[in-house]
Amino acid sequence: MTTRLAVFDCDGTLVDSQADVCDTMEFAFNDAGLKPPDRNEIRRSVGLSLPFALQRLAPSLDEAQRQTIVEGYKFAFRNRRTQGHLREPLYDGIVDLLARLHHSGWQLAVATGKSDRGLIGCLEAHGIKDQFVSLQTADRHPSKPHPAMLEAALFEAGVQPQDAVMIGDTSFDMEMARGAAVRAIGVAWGYHTPAELLETGAEVIADTPTHLEALL
Repeated sequence: MTTRLAVFDCDGTLVDSQADVCDTMEFAFNDAGLKPPDRNEIRRSVGLSLPFALQRLAPSLDEAQRQTIVEGYKFAFRNRRTQGHLREPLYDGIVDLLARLHHSGWQLAVATGKSDRGLIGCLEAHGIKDQFVSLQTADRHPSKPHPAMLEAALFEAGVQPQDAVMIGDTSFDMEMARGAAVRAIGVAWGYHTPAELLETGAEVIADTPTHLEALL
């Protein structure tokens, strides 16, 4: 029997973290004495590792300013988590989707721009960490769309690219899948438009978790 692997992005695919990301990014810029980027641009950068997101959001910053914001963001986000102020709700239907996929023989993994601490804290808070055989983060890999995270998930699961699928809400996820020669499915409930996902490699767009299960 062929082993199949479904690799999920986290922010914008499993959980809706845009409020936390936008609020924390604005805090980090303000704390550094700089004008924050537009919230829609912050939202659209979700999925990239933090330094790459800053290059996209504020390319005129020098390295010292960028590092100040990176550290300020990490500090503020960690405080939000320890103080119980994070709002990272799972999208409706995700818990049931993961359970049904696991029951039907799929291996599950995550490839995300989050840190190790951020991802584990998020998954443990929702009681779903044990569903995944591989957790790949920006702490140990180049930023998306580089395929390193996805390739590591394939290796850890012992699955060939043709037997895997990348599921995500951004063009970064679709481009990463293409770089790893993995099938890509976009989700319509995240932070990039379906048209962008199709243009960057998605073979199809799932409108709901139930629809995603049918596509798989």
